[in-house]
Amino acid sequence: MPVRVVIAGGGTGGHIFPAIAIAHAVKSIVANSEILFVGAEGKMEMEKVPQAGFSIIGLPISGFNRNQLWKNLSLPYKLAISYLKAWQIMRRFKPDIVVGVGGYASYPMVRVAQARKKPTLIQEQNSFAGKSNMILAKKATIICVAYENMERFFPAEKIQLLGNPVRKAIADSKLSRQEGREHFGIKTPGKVLLVIGGSLGAHSINAAVGAGLKQLLDEGITLLWQTGKPYFETAKQQASAFGDRVVVFDFIQKIEIAYAAADLIVSRAGALAISELCIVGKPVIFVPYPFAAEDHQTSNAMALVQHNAAELVRDADAALELIPKLKKLLLDEAAQGIMSEAIQKLAIRDADINIAEEIIATGLEGRPFNVRYINHGEY
Repeated sequence: MPVRVVIAGGGTGGHIFPAIAIAHAVKSIVANSEILFVGAEGKMEMEKVPQAGFSIIGLPISGFNRNQLWKNLSLPYKLAISYLKAWQIMRRFKPDIVVGVGGYASYPMVRVAQARKKPTLIQEQNSFAGKSNMILAKKATIICVAYENMERFFPAEKIQLLGNPVRKAIADSKLSRQEGREHFGIKTPGKVLLVIGGSLGAHSINAAVGAGLKQLLDEGITLLWQTGKPYFETAKQQASAFGDRVVVFDFIQKIEIAYAAADLIVSRAGALAISELCIVGKPVIFVPYPFAAEDHQTSNAMALVQHNAAELVRDADAALELIPKLKKLLLDEAAQGIMSEAIQKLAIRDADINIAEEIIATGLEGRPFNVRYINHGEY
């Protein structure tokens, strides 16, 4: 039986890529399902979703601008038009269920679906729930989360701990460490450190690594360094004195190969990055972005630190603490082993399929039930 699904939200890759993975999973279970995305006009989902093969409608919604307050004068108008378009989508598309994945477009679409008494599912990626999701949760049918103890934010009876969808290239990777090293031309026998700060890079991480390059390389490592475009030229100049011991990228397209090559990783602590790193299972030091909403990246990272599955350096302390902590960890094989084992225990695989099953079950019946009897297609 086909199911008609609206997936609402976006704004960042942390919202969009899990949403696309969920959509593909729904189609893999029930091939003739119809899926419509609803995003925010001008945001990256308006490009990424069609590239993935799905239709999308944009709402003229935006967030509150704290730097240029005059730009908020149009917010009531944008919100009113977004609600109107959401009502039109509900009437014309007639979804069986509306899924909210976070981001500006999620709130009005899910709110309207709830007003129309339609089943709604919320997928909360972070360990500290967003305010919009906390409001929407009161009338949501089911809430899918990626972290334990989310009863702080949501009704316990609605929560399903299903994880965050991870790109198949990462989740299904069988690449060996040697294959990863060969791909990047790494010939030295020492450990490989992978530094990633998100697609735009992270200034605090880049500055600390740039200043401490010689100290790190004195430990016999090779560095794979994703800097983001703003720091790329600076990093290339800093790395030029060290030959092939430092490999610099503005962005690593096939991150699964870099994960395979790495022995240790430094990363921001976005929900998607953490879900990937749990599956990858390498020792990691997180430097959370401190200005994320509700400081949720620090909360995400602490959920792992509390299980001895990662270490944390606060953004403001990166200049003084990151290099010494890295050097200490590089020399401590026992600590690396403990972290690697602990982080793998927190991995949740097949989150996309599990969430898709809940969407189908809830959309077709208006209540959760097990749909594993449906034949899965190729995925």
